[in-house]
Amino acid sequence: MSQADSGRRAGIGFHCPQDNCTGTVEFDLEAAPSEEFQAVCPVCHRAYALNPALRGKLERMMRLINAIRDAEDLLADCTVSVTTAAGEVRIPYAMLLTRLNTRLKLDIGGKPVDIHLLVEPSSPETFR
Repeated sequence: MSQADSGRRAGIGFHCPQDNCTGTVEFDLEAAPSEEFQAVCPVCHRAYALNPALRGKLERMMRLINAIRDAEDLLADCTVSVTTAAGEVRIPYAMLLTRLNTRLKLDIGGKPVDIHLLVEPSSPETFR
């Protein structure tokens, strides 16, 4: 099932590294693996192409997101245990996934850029 068929959404966003540009370049993660794909800054209109290695990583990231979503019913019963000085804390796996901020650090034109993965929130059933 494709992202469009299921209503699922995941995207990528980064601050445009052009001098004096305040734009945020955002695009659909599922479109990124295409060789013809370009992301365009909405403010300065600079186009960005992705190299084959990054396109491959983004494609694998989308597959990972879909695999996690497909296993949501299984993961709803899982916890991650963290040992603290006060004892063990069990964190529901679904809650952990909703709190993670995923970022890729890249060099674009000699400037460091953080690319943020923007994933839709889990379903309302996550915290039943």
